[in-house]
Amino acid sequence: MEHITLLLAIVVVTALVFDFTNGFHDTANAMATTISTGALKPKTAVAMSAALNLVGAFLSVEVAKTISGGIIDEKGIRTEVIFAALVGAILWNLLTWLLGLPSSSSHALFGGLIGAAVMSAGWGSVNGSTVVTKVLLPAVAAPIVAGLAAMLATRLTYRINRNADPKATAKGYRAGQIASAGLVSLAHGTNDAQKTMGIITLALVTGGVLHPGANPPLWVIVSAGLAIAMGTYLGGWRIIRTMGKGLTELRPPQGFAAQTGAATVILASSHIGFSLSTTQVCSGSVMGAGLGRKGGVVRWSTASRMAVAWILTLPAAGLVGAGAEFLTKQGTWGIAAVAVLLIAGSGIIWKLSRRQPVDHHNVTADAIDETPVAEPAGVITTAIATVTPPPTALAAAAADLKATIQSPAPVAPVDPPTPATV
Repeated sequence: MEHITLLLAIVVVTALVFDFTNGFHDTANAMATTISTGALKPKTAVAMSAALNLVGAFLSVEVAKTISGGIIDEKGIRTEVIFAALVGAILWNLLTWLLGLPSSSSHALFGGLIGAAVMSAGWGSVNGSTVVTKVLLPAVAAPIVAGLAAMLATRLTYRINRNADPKATAKGYRAGQIASAGLVSLAHGTNDAQKTMGIITLALVTGGVLHPGANPPLWVIVSAGLAIAMGTYLGGWRIIRTMGKGLTELRPPQGFAAQTGAATVILASSHIGFSLSTTQVCSGSVMGAGLGRKGGVVRWSTASRMAVAWILTLPAAGLVGAGAEFLTKQGTWGIAAVAVLLIAGSGIIWKLSRRQPVDHHNVTADAIDETPVAEPAGVITTAIATVTPPPTALAAAAADLKATIQSPAPVAPVDPPTPATV
C-alpha cells in the first residue's frame, strides 16, 4: 500500500468540505417542521440534529460501499477524478443553498462523480445498472412513497383525534415531533455521512492506500461524522425556511406525521443500501402532510421550483465535474486552477448570500423583512372568487327586512293645512 500523497490529502479534505456543506444544506430535512411549528427553538433544534447526525454515522456502512464500489468502476480511475467530482458537488450545493432550494446533495455528488468519470475514462467507467437501481429509481419512488405515507398518517391522526381538545393534544404532538425529528437526524447521519465515507474510501482505493472493496477505515467514519455534524449545527437557515414555511403551513400533528414517515423510509433504504436523497424524502413527506389535513394547502409554485432543481442536479453537477476533470487532466496547473475556481466560486456565493442574510432570528418569517408573502391564486381559484351565487328567496327576504329595519324608508313631508276662508 502506498502512503497518502499531497493530492490524496487534498481530495480527502475536499470531501470533508463537501460533507460539511451537506450538513448545513440538509439540516432542514430533520428540523424545518419542528422549528416552523414551534416545537423547538432554532438553535436547540440544530444542536440536537448535529449530535444525532454524528451518532448515525456509526450505525452502518452499506451506503458507503454502494458509492465506493458500485456507481463507477474503480479500475483506471485516477485520484484527480474524485477531486473533480467533489468540486461539481460542492458548487451545486452552495448555489442551491443561496437560492434556498432543498436540492439533493446526494445527487450532486453522484452527478459530479459520473461526469468526472465519463470525462476521464468514458461511459464504460459508469455502472449503469447500479445507477438505475440504486440512484434513479429511489429518486422517483422515495418522495412519492414518503408523501403518501405522511398524507395517510396525517389523515389517520386527525380522524383519531377529531373529538379531542386541540390544546390538550398539542403538547403530546410536540413531544412526538421532537422524537421523530431526532429519528430523522439519526437516519440522515446514517445515510448521508456514509456518502462522504464512500467517496473518501474510493479516493483511497484509487491512490493505492486501500484494496478494492475495502470498508471505510475508522478514521474516515469519525471524520465524516464530525464534518456533517458541524455543518448541521451551523444550520442551513435559507432551506429551513423554505421547507418549514415555503411549502405549506404545518401544525404539530402534521409535523409529527411528516417526520415519522420520512425517518421510516430513510432508515429502511440505508439498511438495503439505497443511497437515496433525504431531501426528496423529507420534501415529499412535508407535501403529503400538507395535503393530509382538511383545508391544508401546498404551495405548488415552490414545489415546482424544487422539482426543477431536483431534475437539474445530476446533469448540472455532472457538467461541472466533467469540466473540472478536463482541467485536472492538463497536469499540475490544471489541478491548481480547479482549486482556485472552487475557492473563488464559493467566496462569490457566500458574498451574495450576505446581501439578504437568513439566520435563527428570522428563519420562521415568510420573507426577509418578516412580511408574509401570499401564494398567488390560481386560475380556478380566481374564477370561483369572481362568481357570486344568486341568493335564495328566503335569504333575499331576510336581507330586505334587515335593510328596512336598519334604514327605514323616508316619509314624505306633509304640508300644513290651509286655513279655512270665511
